[in-house]
Amino acid sequence: MASPERGPGSRRRGRRRRPPQRPGAAGLAARGLAALAARFAPLVRRLRPAYPRPGRTGWRRWLPSWRQWLAGWALTVGLTGSLLVIAYAATDIPENLNTYATQQDNVFFWSDGTPMARTGWVRRQAMPLKDIPEHVRWAVLAAENESFYSDPGISLKGLTRALVRTVGDGDTQGGSTITQQYVKNVYLTQNQTVSRKFTEAMIALKLDNKMSKDKILEGYLNTSWFGRGTYGIQRAAQAYYGKDVSRLNASEAAFLASLLKGAGLYDPTLSKANHQRTVERWSWILDRMVKTGKLSPSERATYTKFPEPLKQSRTYDTGKQSDYLVEVATQYAKKAAHISDKQFDLGGYQIYTTFDRKRETALTDAVTKARKKAKEKDPAKAKTAHYGAASVATDGRVLAVYGGPDHRTQGYNESNATTVPAGSAFLPFVYAAALEHGVHKTRDSAATPVTPESVYDGDDGVPVTTPEGPYWDRSGKKVAAHNDGDKSYGRITLRKALAESVNTPFMQLGMDTGLAQVRQTAEAAGLLSSSLGPQVPALSLGSSTPSAIRMASSYATFAAGGTHIEPYSVRRLTRNGSRVALDASGTRRAVGAKVAREVTEALTDSFRTGHAGAAPASAQVAGKSGTTGDDKAAWYVGTNRSVSTAVVLYRMDLSKSLEPLPLQGIDDASGAADVPYGIWSGAMTPLG
Repeated sequence: MASPERGPGSRRRGRRRRPPQRPGAAGLAARGLAALAARFAPLVRRLRPAYPRPGRTGWRRWLPSWRQWLAGWALTVGLTGSLLVIAYAATDIPENLNTYATQQDNVFFWSDGTPMARTGWVRRQAMPLKDIPEHVRWAVLAAENESFYSDPGISLKGLTRALVRTVGDGDTQGGSTITQQYVKNVYLTQNQTVSRKFTEAMIALKLDNKMSKDKILEGYLNTSWFGRGTYGIQRAAQAYYGKDVSRLNASEAAFLASLLKGAGLYDPTLSKANHQRTVERWSWILDRMVKTGKLSPSERATYTKFPEPLKQSRTYDTGKQSDYLVEVATQYAKKAAHISDKQFDLGGYQIYTTFDRKRETALTDAVTKARKKAKEKDPAKAKTAHYGAASVATDGRVLAVYGGPDHRTQGYNESNATTVPAGSAFLPFVYAAALEHGVHKTRDSAATPVTPESVYDGDDGVPVTTPEGPYWDRSGKKVAAHNDGDKSYGRITLRKALAESVNTPFMQLGMDTGLAQVRQTAEAAGLLSSSLGPQVPALSLGSSTPSAIRMASSYATFAAGGTHIEPYSVRRLTRNGSRVALDASGTRRAVGAKVAREVTEALTDSFRTGHAGAAPASAQVAGKSGTTGDDKAAWYVGTNRSVSTAVVLYRMDLSKSLEPLPLQGIDDASGAADVPYGIWSGAMTPLG
């Protein structure tokens, strides 16, 4: 029976039905996990070990089923893969190379371009890959990693072999690609551990993805050890064949490549066994190059004789005098190129010096001869004798220096030391100042010109005067000038006084010219202001303490017509082949050309007066000895054409003090300041 219809006014009470609720995210996840668990429950029950296994007898009851073996293997592979992915993501390529990998040696060259010395703990010089011939590169790849350009940076086979060796006897060597070796060279230590090997592989993978193969190969060739204290293919080429890598042929390259397996085992000069081992590997590498298509069979056929390398040499080792040369050049290079000590010590610099090998040898031989004679004459005094010398060209080039007997026992450089006074060798600067600026006989008067023929009192003990009267020192005594041996010369021209080294006219001449002008002229000619003495009358007689280099440079100013060029010892500087800018050596007008000529003429008279017949009449030789009133220094400074040389001799017992001792005749073999002149003439021969 149908239900009666309810009218609009009818009412029916009852519970209102709620719409169904959708499960939340957590509920859905729970349901999903439950469904997944239910689905795989039978499989899990099957894989769950049941030991002993039912239905089996004997030892077979304890063996897992094939399903369990498969599950275990899959789990192991999955976990290992996950760990490798995590390790790869967590491993970063170090931002900084290890210091040892970037350190290189600095190489110094003579003025003729031949090697002179090297400094630094590591013999390494980086070379761009473009400057390394292709046959050299392929020789290395044939020896170490012929699949380099196609592999991912690591070798799974090699890594497995290395790990097996580690487990077996702790040897982790072997199995490394060139990328891995490069990582070890520049980012890691050389420790042979499994952890280091693993880190090496991870970094190698990342590096292979981020760096080009050419860049990796370039880095490897510049950081690998080749024996004989060398790192990098360029330095190895020089050490074993005495030439740049660009000049190597394929045969020589194959030998160098063999050294990468262990220089101690493959340097053929070390033993017969090494030689035999090296020849075999050299031949094998050449054959591998043919196999990989990088060397033609016809060219291979020409390499039948092993390319014997040079014997071990000390070409780049610093010796006795070269240590002093290196010191002078290093100081100049740092200053002129604005290089910090830290930058320079990282190395890679090629320093092309101005040092002339022949002149250096002549100067060193002359000093060595003088030392030997002094030792024979008076061994006790000879022990405390010091010799400093330098040759400088009129264009500023420092050609030679003598810094001491051995830098290993005497670290400071005699040629650059400001230790003892110049004495009468300073007189030319007083003479030049007077000729250039004139003299003032009265206070604030106009300057009166001075010529070489101007006459002064040359008697011994003449009081020094000022426009106001005698000059008094701080103790209240009149200051008087004295000549060597207290000798008097009467009235004498300035030119003759300089030629005969008469002191008294020049002490007064300095006062008349003005000590400030004397000081300014000496500094303009090349002496350092820090070495100039106090502005008192003794300044004119050489109280200043210049170095041999600066005295030679200053006399060169007169020979150069009055133009001074600051002395320099480095003509060119490069770093890994790229030029490094050097500040230009300063040039200035010190005195006029006429004054320079007049000073040179007086010095020529001085040379011929003291050493008549030592040079032809046409020779352009000028020079002067220098002595001090207290007998504590002897000099000879002079020029021969465009080269100026200064020699200083003094005595000092360094074990007791830095105070100079009286020479007591050690400077005088047969005449005044004879020993310094003997060294000078030996270094400057032939005179003409």
